[in-house]
Amino acid sequence: MKRILIIFFGFALQVSVLHAQIKDCLNDFDFLIEKIKVDYPGYNDKVKPENIGQLETLRSNLRNKINHYPDSCSTYLKQYVAFFKDNHLRVNNKFDKKRNKEVSDVSSFGKNIFPNLDELKYKSISIESIEGIWGSWRGDIAILKDSGSSSYLGVSINYQGWKPNQVLFEFDQQSDTIFKLKLHSHYNEYDPQNGIVSLHLNNRVLEIHDETFFIKKSESELMDKTLLYTYMPKFPNGRNTFFVASCLSDSTYYIRIPGFLGFKNQIEKTIAKDWNEIMSRPNMIIDIRNNGGGQDEEYQSLLKLMYTNSYETKKGVEWYASSGNIKLFEDAIQKGEIRNGEEGIRWTQRLLSEMKKNVGGFVVYPTDKTSKNFMASKDSIFRYPKKVGIIINEGNASSAEQFLLNAKNSKKVILFGNHPTAGVLDYSNAVSIDFPSGNYSLTFPMTRSQRLPEYPIDNIGIKPDVIIPFPETEQLFDKIDVWVYFAKNYLEISGSEK
Repeated sequence: MKRILIIFFGFALQVSVLHAQIKDCLNDFDFLIEKIKVDYPGYNDKVKPENIGQLETLRSNLRNKINHYPDSCSTYLKQYVAFFKDNHLRVNNKFDKKRNKEVSDVSSFGKNIFPNLDELKYKSISIESIEGIWGSWRGDIAILKDSGSSSYLGVSINYQGWKPNQVLFEFDQQSDTIFKLKLHSHYNEYDPQNGIVSLHLNNRVLEIHDETFFIKKSESELMDKTLLYTYMPKFPNGRNTFFVASCLSDSTYYIRIPGFLGFKNQIEKTIAKDWNEIMSRPNMIIDIRNNGGGQDEEYQSLLKLMYTNSYETKKGVEWYASSGNIKLFEDAIQKGEIRNGEEGIRWTQRLLSEMKKNVGGFVVYPTDKTSKNFMASKDSIFRYPKKVGIIINEGNASSAEQFLLNAKNSKKVILFGNHPTAGVLDYSNAVSIDFPSGNYSLTFPMTRSQRLPEYPIDNIGIKPDVIIPFPETEQLFDKIDVWVYFAKNYLEISGSEK
């Protein structure tokens, strides 16, 4: 009887947990539906009589799935958001708040390892074994044989974010150059993840596929650093794009800008430092591959270099003055979350004043011009550069696309690439809020472009003027690749033919 009661209690507990999951997910789902309907500036633009039935069917189907499979809640929330085809509107998973996210003294391997670094430095000279000292962009690790098994262990020496002697990796050898990987966590209560590792360049390079790579330390620090900076990953993660500025030739200056958030000072200082180089060359290449946007003010110094004539531009954005959006601003002021101190608070208060005059409608910020169009003009037209090539790809979005729209008004500008940009610009100025359960956050825009409805960008993007016939470089780091040389040669040859 006691065993039966224990089984029944366990079953009842499982049912209770399941009901709680369903309830939490349904609450989040209802919250999402209402939030998008009431506070998303694109709702009335995208939900029309001809597709509202499709949206209602989607709601019903997703609600049914939640009742049967609440463990997949985030999937269903994201499927609902996908209906609106707006990458500024998205559901984000959050770490489980119940888990401790503090760095532990011991990784999920269960204990720390204290390697003999002098012995491993000697083994690093050999290419016969994976054992040795390995360096990377984030610091050094030691790889040694696990005394309790046939596996090898990767142990932090000075690896960024990890404490010395913590075990990051377990390597299980499958062949001479392939290993199964167990990536340990240094957070409490987080489980390890699996992956694949391979050796390259005569066992001097160790790649964790789709993540990062390590260089085996040799007796020459110069050679090690040179190899680290030069090696092109076979299994790149695509995330590493660095700021670069250089003169490619007597005719062409080059600058790569990975983002328009936090790069303003670097852009302006680089232009000031290299002003004579830029002004003495007929061609300039601006590489914004993988630049996902940021703030419009960051690229203004670039626009000055390419300016040729005043032009009519679609002016700014309209803020959606819903009750929920008004409350978000009021709460942000109260909680001290407004950026730029007192100036930022004054700016927000002026916007709030306008929003409260037209609740449920759209408003333009008071200092913006009331006309949707205005003439953009600048003080100077520079003789050089005569031609400005901008290299783009599908990673360009938001403010990066606004930069391109402005740049295309210049007679100097040619866009190079082989794919349109991402097409994420029509609805912008996104904010994030938590779902009722706390398990997810919702990012959604608060403004609508005044280009609409005549000139949409979302899900269309901006096309290149000149197609580059070479495949994309998956991981740029700070390298000058074939795309750059293609744009350089195009500009220089076209200039010499005149």
